[in-house]
Amino acid sequence: MTSRTCTGFFAVLAMIAGNSGCARADVYAITSESAGGGSTGGGTAAGGSAGGDSTGGQSAVPGTCPSPLPAGDTSRTVQVGSLTRTYVLHIPPAYDGTQPVPLVVDFHAMGVTGWGELSSSPYPAVTDPEGVVMAFPDGVTGPIGTAWNMGPCCVADVDDLAFARTLVADIQSIACVDPDRIYAVGVLTGGGMVHYLACHAADVFAAVSPAAFDLLEETVDDCRPSRPITVISFRGTADARVPYAGGYSPVVPEMAITFLGAEGTFERWGQINGCTSNPSEPDSNGCSSFLGCSDGVEVTLCTQEGGGEEPGDANIAWPVLSRHSL
Repeated sequence: MTSRTCTGFFAVLAMIAGNSGCARADVYAITSESAGGGSTGGGTAAGGSAGGDSTGGQSAVPGTCPSPLPAGDTSRTVQVGSLTRTYVLHIPPAYDGTQPVPLVVDFHAMGVTGWGELSSSPYPAVTDPEGVVMAFPDGVTGPIGTAWNMGPCCVADVDDLAFARTLVADIQSIACVDPDRIYAVGVLTGGGMVHYLACHAADVFAAVSPAAFDLLEETVDDCRPSRPITVISFRGTADARVPYAGGYSPVVPEMAITFLGAEGTFERWGQINGCTSNPSEPDSNGCSSFLGCSDGVEVTLCTQEGGGEEPGDANIAWPVLSRHSL
């Protein structure tokens, strides 16, 4: 494919995908459609026609905002290579499209969907009043159910890193999103995907909050973020499938994965982010933090004694995430 000069929407795609020549941007055709009657915006999310470019002729030009979007939940699709991928776009009533707002991408657990994650996520109740846009991606269905590809687990031949980047570019083309305030959160294998993005997409995500999952021994040596990144993790000591102490887990019986453990993951993120102090004593919420980390980032582990696979506390996570930007 021949490279060409990029403008508007394709320039955003090329930037997010890390392409200087815009060659790959041509494969990212994007469409949208209402789903389950959840959208308040009619047939498409941004005035585009399903099956074509959903930007409706709008361009994500720096310093400008696309036309305002109505509040509601809409199913959208993006093309990543040969795969059509889907996600739910959540526009809160407080969003008016006149000023750039944060974007939070929330990844579901194995066997769940974006719609299911939207219904159970603790984040909208906390972020909606601030007009924060959210997205709830769908994993790909494999032999163990709907899941993510994060190295040794859990679906093969799927580029979920490219999917996350393309999803962000799609939303930037239709919503007034601040590119410096994009965050990733998730639970269980969705939390694993969040760790993976922190390792490999720190140029896109300003900070992350994984829950009920840890770094994996099989891939931790490949975790080399392009910059220090804030990580606030939530873990329960009684989690049976993701052992708090680490080690082999039957969370995915068909695939051998070995967790560093909650404290091992906490310490490793402290090392990765150049934290120089010992962690603080746990506070009343069970949260312990490293101080003195590179570029002022934070590394925090919030432990719930007797807790299991909870998605974390958005009232604790969001203030930490929101005070960090690229």
